[in-house]
Amino acid sequence: MSWQAVARKDFQDAIRSRSFWVISVLFCLLALGVAIAYGVFTDVFGADRTVAGLVFLLANAISLFIVITAILVCYKSVAGERESGSIKLLLSLPHSRRDVIVGKIAGRTGVLAVPTIGGLLLGLVVGSALIGQVDPVATALLLVVGLFFALTFVSAMVGFSAMTGSSAKAAALTLGVFFVFELLWDVVTLVLVFVASGFTLPSPASYPAWIYPIMQVPPTSAFLSTLNAVVPGGTTTPAPVDPSTFEAFYASPWIGLAVLLVWLTVPAVVGSRMFARADL
Repeated sequence: MSWQAVARKDFQDAIRSRSFWVISVLFCLLALGVAIAYGVFTDVFGADRTVAGLVFLLANAISLFIVITAILVCYKSVAGERESGSIKLLLSLPHSRRDVIVGKIAGRTGVLAVPTIGGLLLGLVVGSALIGQVDPVATALLLVVGLFFALTFVSAMVGFSAMTGSSAKAAALTLGVFFVFELLWDVVTLVLVFVASGFTLPSPASYPAWIYPIMQVPPTSAFLSTLNAVVPGGTTTPAPVDPSTFEAFYASPWIGLAVLLVWLTVPAVVGSRMFARADL
């Protein structure tokens, strides 16, 4: 298929880049450091450490790294080629504009999958050896959900890149999304709770049920919620409230999967349609 040719070229270009290998090494070092710390510092993590605990510690550590790497890898994926004019050469081949978007998403996901899977496997193997436990189910689920999270954020960033023909505007857009949803969203939720509670701030245990899905809007929070829903013996939730205290059907860790699906599809579809109508 035509999109496969685009994806193959994107991936091959990336693995010849020195920055790709630098990112891969840094990712592996981060995962290795987290695993060693979990295995060695019993006074911090306790004596009853489990592979599930290691899974969530690794997930928390690598989630922001995946986000930042995806932004760096993807923000110029379409906008940069439009700006340089190379997109015209690409489209002169038997590729449709949709093929370009799908190929970019597939290729950049492959690029991000290498350090993600490599780093997580290294951390899981070393950490499991240090604590003397093996949990194939939790290990496999972390790899699958981690890879899906990488795909989701790559898809979103390629979609945002396709919305504009300027690298500077694409950088501003992707960094703006990161700043609002990953750095400021906790403030947004606190303000909503503060206003809804009559301009007082209740304890997390008294938060209204409707705030839980709002807390899952950031992709990293949705990723951790999804992981919490599928990994047996989940030990953490990405929000300051426990969803089990709510009776509402939407106050469930599974809401994280729904949020990830929105991030996976909506920016890519909107970006693809804007790119299809753009005058190159």
